[in-house]
Amino acid sequence: MHLGVSLFATDLTNDIRDVARAAEDAGFESLWVAEHTHIPVSRATPYPNGGELPEEYAHTLDPFVTLAAAAAVTERLKLGTGICLVTERDPIVLAKEVASLDLISGGRFLFGVGSGWNAEEMADHGTDYAVRWDVLRDRVRLMQALWENDVASYDGQHAKVSPSWQWPKPVRTPMPVLVGGSSKLSMRHAVEYGTGWMPMPSKHKIGERLTELADHAAEVAKPVPSVTLHAVRPDAGVLGHYAELGLERCILILPPHADALPTLREWADLVPR
Repeated sequence: MHLGVSLFATDLTNDIRDVARAAEDAGFESLWVAEHTHIPVSRATPYPNGGELPEEYAHTLDPFVTLAAAAAVTERLKLGTGICLVTERDPIVLAKEVASLDLISGGRFLFGVGSGWNAEEMADHGTDYAVRWDVLRDRVRLMQALWENDVASYDGQHAKVSPSWQWPKPVRTPMPVLVGGSSKLSMRHAVEYGTGWMPMPSKHKIGERLTELADHAAEVAKPVPSVTLHAVRPDAGVLGHYAELGLERCILILPPHADALPTLREWADLVPR
């Protein structure tokens, strides 16, 4: 099982280049960053974890600029979005950003995607919260068409592209798309896209959820996607249990404000050798 770290990269955190170098030196497999384009001050949508929305949500750096900087100072470290808000991005432009980052990093990009939770943020991008999962599906399918075909087209309800050329292509085919979210709906999307599911720990035991994932994949005659568990407790016993369950990776979340480098060095002992 691989071990990664996630940073809510902002103008308040360590320089991402320092974090990336330290993560690679410590032996971590991957570095993940979050995304929010902006946070409407109305705050009509409650924070999913309860209480006040943490300050860093309004300060996030652009994930593709951030990960390109991380790619430039590392050689082995994989680079992931945890997650990219596809429902708030133009999919034709996003397909080029993903492929470009994968190319310049030497095939190290992991594309974590999600539908998002902030209805006002989405509305400013023209996305109706009620159909966000349908929007996500259409945009991912359009991007996959552009990545996998020399002449690509897609005609969906929420995303369209006429027969077109677009290069570069990602280094790997299929491009790793990991669907974030802990709901059954996110699980079903992960099976549909075929390359990965990225839930967080929840009240449901992960072993039961893995069984449900496999059962759904069997129902629709598709392969079982790999599983990345995000926001895992940094505990050797917990990580060992997840490794026994066959997870592909676990991701630990670095502190969003304090100096993250001492925490990285402390967690290095948890990295599988």
